[in-house]
Amino acid sequence: MDEEILQEFLAESMENLSQLDNEIVILEKRPDDDDLIASIFRTIHTIKGTCGFIGLTGLGSVAHATENVLGRMRDHELRVTPTSISLILEGVDEIKELLHGLETTGQEPVHDNSQLIARLDELMQSADGDAGDVPAEISEAPVEATPVAELITSPAVEDSKPVAAPTNMPEEAADPSKKSISDLSIRVNVDVLDSLMNLVGELVLTRNQLVQMVRGDDESIFAAPILHLNRVTTDLQEGVMKTRMQPIGNAWGKLPRLVRDLAQQTGKLIELDMRGAETELDRTVLDAIKDPLTHMVRNSADHGLESTADRRAAGKPETGLVRLNAFHEGGHVIICVDDDGAGINAERVRQKAVENGILTDATAAGMSEKDLVNLVFAPGFSTAKEISSVSGRGVGMDVVKTQIERIGGTVDLTSRRGIGTEVRIKIPLTLAIISALVVESGGYSFAIPQLTIVELVRVAAEDRHKIETINRNEVYRLRDRLLPLIHLDRELELDDEHAGEERDVNIVVVQAGDEQFGLIVSEVFDTEEIVVKPVGHLLKDIAIYQGTTILGDGRVIMILDVAGIAAQFDGGAIATETECQRGDADHELAGNTTTMLVFDAGGESTMAVPLSLVSRLEEFPTETIERTGERMVVQYRDNLLPLLPIDPTSSTDANDQIQPVVVFSEGDRSMGLVVKEILDIREEPLVIRMPSSRPGVLGTAIINNKATDVIDAQYYVEMADPDWFQKKSQSADERVLVIDDSVFFRQLVTTTLETAGYQVRVCNSAVDAVEAIENGEHFDLIISDIEMPMMDGYEFAQWYEQRCDDTRAPLIALTSLSGADLESRAQQAGFARCLTKLNTQQFLSCVQELCHQRGRQGASA
Repeated sequence: MDEEILQEFLAESMENLSQLDNEIVILEKRPDDDDLIASIFRTIHTIKGTCGFIGLTGLGSVAHATENVLGRMRDHELRVTPTSISLILEGVDEIKELLHGLETTGQEPVHDNSQLIARLDELMQSADGDAGDVPAEISEAPVEATPVAELITSPAVEDSKPVAAPTNMPEEAADPSKKSISDLSIRVNVDVLDSLMNLVGELVLTRNQLVQMVRGDDESIFAAPILHLNRVTTDLQEGVMKTRMQPIGNAWGKLPRLVRDLAQQTGKLIELDMRGAETELDRTVLDAIKDPLTHMVRNSADHGLESTADRRAAGKPETGLVRLNAFHEGGHVIICVDDDGAGINAERVRQKAVENGILTDATAAGMSEKDLVNLVFAPGFSTAKEISSVSGRGVGMDVVKTQIERIGGTVDLTSRRGIGTEVRIKIPLTLAIISALVVESGGYSFAIPQLTIVELVRVAAEDRHKIETINRNEVYRLRDRLLPLIHLDRELELDDEHAGEERDVNIVVVQAGDEQFGLIVSEVFDTEEIVVKPVGHLLKDIAIYQGTTILGDGRVIMILDVAGIAAQFDGGAIATETECQRGDADHELAGNTTTMLVFDAGGESTMAVPLSLVSRLEEFPTETIERTGERMVVQYRDNLLPLLPIDPTSSTDANDQIQPVVVFSEGDRSMGLVVKEILDIREEPLVIRMPSSRPGVLGTAIINNKATDVIDAQYYVEMADPDWFQKKSQSADERVLVIDDSVFFRQLVTTTLETAGYQVRVCNSAVDAVEAIENGEHFDLIISDIEMPMMDGYEFAQWYEQRCDDTRAPLIALTSLSGADLESRAQQAGFARCLTKLNTQQFLSCVQELCHQRGRQGASA
């Protein structure tokens, strides 16, 4: 057998078969697609004919029997059914196995395929109704008799019809410049491309050295040619990189077949939705992610999706959905694998982690739901109740994470109970040549991959005091966010050559997964294109190094692995960030400004209250303030206004002729808060820095660069009039659900609504709101924030619209942002109104209008 012919046959057959599984699975869903059946038939027909030409009798027999079945389907003499599709797939699997054996040994494997061929023949003869005559091209003629000419002439003969000879030949037919498809592409062994890539890498290193030699010497006679060499090398590098780029769909070819087989094994109805298959990335990266992708899709289909009965009971469509999406984002490829299944039971994860000794009871009790869910990446961890041939979610997920991080990627998992799970993978486009920032620390140079760098920050020497210490770890407040800091020289135990000097602090802000932290380095140099070389075997187990490279001046330096640094120091600085975020997350209004009334409460205490809650600012002559028992009152607008000093220990100063009062009003009720002095009205981002256990104070914020206590207006209103809310609620029966992850705004909205007389139910997340609604709680109105973790406002609105019937309550979106696009998206999701936080008058007017409309609808019903 001619070796060249055999290799050409193997290459062509493997290429044709690579998409065959996918096409056959699609055929099961589109049994009337004649073009698809014809395409599958031609692929098998070509393999069968070539087998006859080169004498592969066993392989040809299986292909011939499979072709016969497809031929009857093509001629509409045999129905496409799940059973027939399964048998065709079994035939294709055997063809693949024989081809692999032939590729490995150079000889056709000896397999007993008689039973498979007999089953295929039996299926071919069991056509519906009268089968009729079998077409000649799929007759029972032995494979050896298939003439070589059939490979050339049969397609033309099958499709040809008598036509009149054209009177004028088109000019295009005689144009020699028109190339056929075969003339436009060639097959190249991947080893050739790998070798070419290595040579380009060496050329890039040499280019960098030459550029370094002439840098700063514009008069050098070598400057112009080296500049030209630089451009040509860059173009060559990009060209070679393109030859290695492949669509990610090449890694997805087996997934439709995998999902189909899983559906049959588990008895589930599963749909696989794949998008972004044309997204390109380097072949090396593509090979590295094939197994992790397969593992994640298998886990989603097997353990992520519920059984058909469970989905029906939960009000979900019987067919479960597994989505696969890929796209480019900032020099990375993002791959999302998600399902609409049951989600991961965080409580069960907690129990399993304690049972397996991964966590102690105390540690598990203090972990957030997201941290618990991510325990599925622990080696050998699984919440599956029973072991099956298909692993439950968590089995092998540690391998997935390890393989992705090995190529410089990150894995992030998000799960919502009863809604589904999403695994988001972020991987580099290529591993061979990357852009990196060169820095120096402790007298040594290091390279940091550019794709992991968020920004560079320089803290002036005189501002070093802005670097704070929390739990013995340094942090820097960067735009109202705590950024954990790591001194690179300290962590690598290098000598600090600038110790004791008052120098600027260089911070490289980097990102690993969803965590950001700052690397403090001595010097920041330039960005270079570097060639990634593997780490030596003595250093390969050190997680903080991704590789090595050679700089233009010939120095060999280490490439830092940001994900490895984050993992190694997770117990220190990175943990500080998480702790600080938990402390601030419920209070931080990122980018939002709130108008605050700032006043002096006496006793060197500055306080503030949202101006939207204040009705009026008044100044009363001190002689008009009276006492009735232990209460202070003042005659105000033909009524008595109860006054409450914000500091109970203070008293009005006899020397003060005027007493400032902050008045809160609702309907015919009012009360006044006695303060020492009205200081200012400020509009700036409000961030509660420190929560407070002191009654009447929500916490401490920084307003106008000064620590300021933000008061709880509801506390003082109820102190002045304990029946303030009760009176109004007796005349209002509307029940309102408030969903917001911000403690401050939950309190603010609750106070506003209760002041207006509504019954309020509060949830600190959309997930909690879903649970409340599913437990049978009913509401007349639902008010939801937009930006929330786990499940945002849009997702909640879409769930609510699909989950609930026509009696569902109207939804109001509250957001710190504004814009026509935002309002349009909110309305599409199902919100009746989209309001900006928090215009009290507009807000209450909208609440009253929607509740009134709902009341009229209920009455008419």
